[in-house]
Amino acid sequence: MSKRPAEDHANGGVPLKGGDRQEKPDLDDELGEFEDEFEDEYESEDEILEAGVDGRPDSEREAEEKAESMDVDQQTFIVGRNKLEPGQTLSPDLSTYEMLHALSTPWPCLSFDIVKDSLGDNRKTYPATMYAVAGTQAEGKRDKENQLMVMKFSGLSRMERDQEAEDSSDDEDEDADPILESASIPLTSTTNRIRAHQTPASDSSRPPTTLTASMTEAAQVLIHDVTSHLASFDTPGTIITPQQNKPLSTLRMHKSEGYAVDWSPLISTGKLVTGDNDGQIYVTTRTAGEGWATDSRPFTGHTGSIEELQWSPSERNVFASASSDGTIKVWDVRSKSRTAALSVQVSNTDVNVMSWSHQTSHLLASGADDGVWAVWDLRQWKPNSASSAPSKPAPVASFSFHKEQITSVEWHPTDDSIVAVAAGDDTLTLWDLAVELDDEESKDTGGVSEVPPQLLFVHYMEKVKEAHWHPQIPGCVIGTGESFNVFKTISV
Repeated sequence: MSKRPAEDHANGGVPLKGGDRQEKPDLDDELGEFEDEFEDEYESEDEILEAGVDGRPDSEREAEEKAESMDVDQQTFIVGRNKLEPGQTLSPDLSTYEMLHALSTPWPCLSFDIVKDSLGDNRKTYPATMYAVAGTQAEGKRDKENQLMVMKFSGLSRMERDQEAEDSSDDEDEDADPILESASIPLTSTTNRIRAHQTPASDSSRPPTTLTASMTEAAQVLIHDVTSHLASFDTPGTIITPQQNKPLSTLRMHKSEGYAVDWSPLISTGKLVTGDNDGQIYVTTRTAGEGWATDSRPFTGHTGSIEELQWSPSERNVFASASSDGTIKVWDVRSKSRTAALSVQVSNTDVNVMSWSHQTSHLLASGADDGVWAVWDLRQWKPNSASSAPSKPAPVASFSFHKEQITSVEWHPTDDSIVAVAAGDDTLTLWDLAVELDDEESKDTGGVSEVPPQLLFVHYMEKVKEAHWHPQIPGCVIGTGESFNVFKTISV
């Protein structure tokens, strides 16, 4: 701490140097000599300046403050790494969020998907509105209470800032309370995974047809048309009939339950790939007569359960699969042999999740049971030979920050350097792969060890299972766990 100069208003406010004395006027002739009986009790000004504000030399105090700040850094609480003591709770630093809301459903949801709407792309106004579908996980013997939930989130306001609150005190809409509306379809089984798909209407004045595919605990794939359910939120008087709650098709080709399902983004009429715990993968296509046809010949090759499936964002006949056998395989649906074109060992544990970049289609992200998530360059993967074992190329990047299983990974929809990752340590993290490892400035993590410089943000979310970026609201992330969290940080 720098020393503060003593002020002398009689000397024009010019500070005096330590040890100097202002020349006193000669008053002896008028008042005689004055003796201060307490003068021995005061230290000299030299001593006061040397001691500092708390009686110690500044250098000693500064050294102690530096040591204390280092102790604080070493004891920084890292969500997901450090454990809370009994009676402790975590509170978010609200100054780091642009938007933060938690919304509850009757039962927790293992999986959900965002439904694109007609409100426009690149939306930045508040309060925000969004639509989604989800499947519930009712506890114990209450399976018959499960639902497919078609939802509308509205009134999602931005965080209040003191200055902004003054500037926009007249705008009551921005301070609206969040609302969750739902139109539910009764189900009799837990939904392990759900994905939505939209088919454009032939008449541009009409909304697209929105379909959902649900992989259930009962080993069935249910396909529903939820177009009317979505319309009911914004069209007063809309009535959902019992017939509209029934599935368009119930697929029963799987003999065990599964967690993997994906719609092709390149086939608007509807093409579905699904996988189960027996390692069987099936492709189902919508027919011209509005029916659904499943190819009876499964794709085989995995020795464990199918945990994730993703269609290529650029090649309509290609999809990838992730398995508990630690491999990711890439397939071509035109293959008569029904065997994988590429097979890579990416982990020694289960590969739980995977995401194919829609911006850079040769990049694939994976997340495994050991808490490691990685990025792979498909151009480095070599085609399989008939008898070859899975290859083991090196990842482009790999991170072991999380110490529990990775439950979700997803590329940012418009920025191929940003990734959202959810894990079993109750965290949802955001990463920036554009941060260079050899960038000295980026290596500064505030003295906190074992924190990669690519880690942008850590959001605490209890039992988070799945996370998605909103494709029309830049930087907005939605996660599902004990409840739904909708947030946007100031950093993305």
